[in-house]
Amino acid sequence: MSKLHILGIAGTFMGGVAALARELGHVVEGSDQAIYPPMSTQLETLGIAFSQGYLPQNISPDCDEIVVGNALSRGNAAVEAVLDAGRKYTSGAQWLAERVLPGRDTIAVAGTHGKTTTTTILSYLLEAAGRNPGFLIGGVAEDFGVSARVGGGSEFVVEADEYDTAFFDKRSKFVHYRPLVAILNNLEYDHADIFPDIASIQRQFHHLVRTVPGRGRLIVNGEDARLAEVLAMGCWTPVERFGLQNEVPDASLEWSARLVNEDGSAFAVLHNGNEIGVVRWPMLGRHNVLNGLAALAAVNAVGVDIASVIPALADFRSVKRRLEVIGQAEGVTIYDDFAHHPTAIQTTLQGLRAKVGDARIVVAMEPRSNSMRLGAHSDALAPSLDGADAVVFLHRPELAWDAGKVVAAIRGDARTVADVDALIDALRSLVRDGDHVVFMSNGGFDGAPRRFLAALR
Repeated sequence: MSKLHILGIAGTFMGGVAALARELGHVVEGSDQAIYPPMSTQLETLGIAFSQGYLPQNISPDCDEIVVGNALSRGNAAVEAVLDAGRKYTSGAQWLAERVLPGRDTIAVAGTHGKTTTTTILSYLLEAAGRNPGFLIGGVAEDFGVSARVGGGSEFVVEADEYDTAFFDKRSKFVHYRPLVAILNNLEYDHADIFPDIASIQRQFHHLVRTVPGRGRLIVNGEDARLAEVLAMGCWTPVERFGLQNEVPDASLEWSARLVNEDGSAFAVLHNGNEIGVVRWPMLGRHNVLNGLAALAAVNAVGVDIASVIPALADFRSVKRRLEVIGQAEGVTIYDDFAHHPTAIQTTLQGLRAKVGDARIVVAMEPRSNSMRLGAHSDALAPSLDGADAVVFLHRPELAWDAGKVVAAIRGDARTVADVDALIDALRSLVRDGDHVVFMSNGGFDGAPRRFLAALR
């Protein structure tokens, strides 16, 4: 077996590639700029050595291949050293497509929101059906304890990201996967650093549609007009649409959900108008009902009797950092959440509000994604926080947009702070018994959620 160095190893996708390579018997090492849990914990548990910083000397001379993450650009010292030395390199998506996916029935989960959760639900359902799937999830699944595994069954489930592949391959990652079944969860404008407009994202989604064979299946959100426009560009695969009952005409949905509990913790599953069963699970929110419905439709597409696996969802534990309760202190419940797009923020808060009723919700937010930092979502951010009673923004100096304008537009109590210490102090002065505090960031947040929990204790 060969020896790999993975540049960007602490990213959720590349950390999964590292886990798969290790399981296949390769010697794996890597480096990254920012290394934090849960991926750092996974790498340490797997015994994979990694170095801080993209330094040429961190790449061992005896590495057979360099796997390059999409966070690295030309001008990066490690990238330049690899090119100058004429060393063999590839992307994470291409490595996966060439070394893991051949001979498997790949199920790809695409969409602006819900990819990680839906991929996890899908893997869990296949496991419950005894299929022993392989998977690569963009986060650590609580029920599996890892973000990726090879699996012994015929199915491999992959979180299919529309972000670009690498500095030398500007196609979306998901065009590499050639899935038998693809879920198209939703489509909104995001990734402002690489996509100029929504049409450019739709074009990439259509590239994915082009790769799904006629014997396969497209599982598509029937409520999403932009996905309908993608399919109108041309479609050669049977399509099954899903959505909430009464949101769109039932006749246009093969799969629909009827809310049994308003907070999304229970819903009936209907296929062609016939009720198959009722899901009762610990998940919250309309968005997670749609994620669960899409996953059930996808496992049905590969021959699973979904009535037999619906009861298993009662014990589903989701993925770390998806409204994950990390602890309670002084009567305050603290959550760590990955939401970083206004739609995800809004739906997450709506789900929590349906559960906690009139209790106060306090949001601590780090606008960290490239789109957030570039200001692409600044106008939509204040309305997305309507479900919160108070908001504290971590306004780092590199934010390109005027956070003051956003703060002024927020319905509840809102303020900005310059660093995490000030954030924790502000929260301590704000919170009281019975509050729910949600930390929202797609980065490490300097360990703020657990630091705040420790401060309360």
